[in-house]
Amino acid sequence: MRTIGLIGGMSWESSAEYYRILNEGVRDALGPTASARCLLWSFDFSEIEKLQHDGQWDALGEKLADAAQRLEAAGADLLLICTNTMHRLAGAVEAAVSIPLLHIADPTAEAIRAQGLTKVGLLGTAFTMEQDFYKGRLTERHGLDVIVPEAEDRATVHRIIYQELVAGQVLEASREAYRAVIARLVERGAQAIILGCTEIMLLVGPQDSAVPVFDTTALHAGAAVKAALS
Repeated sequence: MRTIGLIGGMSWESSAEYYRILNEGVRDALGPTASARCLLWSFDFSEIEKLQHDGQWDALGEKLADAAQRLEAAGADLLLICTNTMHRLAGAVEAAVSIPLLHIADPTAEAIRAQGLTKVGLLGTAFTMEQDFYKGRLTERHGLDVIVPEAEDRATVHRIIYQELVAGQVLEASREAYRAVIARLVERGAQAIILGCTEIMLLVGPQDSAVPVFDTTALHAGAAVKAALS
C-alpha cells in the first residue's frame, strides 16, 4: 500500500471526511482490520481564508508547496489537496515535489462521463465558480459543458460555505437555499450537479437534486484509495 499525503485543514470538517472515506475504502478492499496508510498536514484555515479573500494567491501557493514538500519528506507516495478551491494552486504543488498529485477534478469528470452526461452545474466557493482553474480543466481535459449559478445564487452558496459549513453548522434553511439553487441549474439544462466544495456534502446530497449529484470529496478520496492500492 502506498502512503497518501493529505494537504488538509481547509477546512478540517472536510478533512475529517477524507480520513473516514480513505479508511473505509481500504477496509472494504483489504478486510476489517485494514486501514489507510496516510499522512496529514493540517493548516489553520483562518490564515488560509484571510489570504484567499485578500487575493494573496502567491503566498498561498508557497504555503501549499511547503506542505507538499514536508509530506514527501515524511514518506508520502502521492498527494491530495483536500479542497476544491486550493486546486487553483495545483501547479505550484506539482512543481514543488517529485510525487504525483491526484487532481480533484479528474475523478469527478471521469465519473460524470461514465454516466454519459455532458452538461453539469457547478457549486463551490466563489473562487471555484467564477475563476477558470476548475471549470477550465473540466471543459478542456474532459469535454464537459459547465454552468454556474447566477450572481445572487453564487453569493448565497459562497456565504453558506464560509459562514456555516466550515464551522460545522448544518442549517435546514441553508439546505433549502441550496436545493433552490440546484433546481435553477437544472432548469437551465444541467444534467448533473457537482458538489465542488468539499464541505457541501455535509449539507446536501442526491436526495436534494432532481439530477445526479457528484460529491467531489467522496470521488477524490475513492480515487486515492485505488491509487494507493494499485
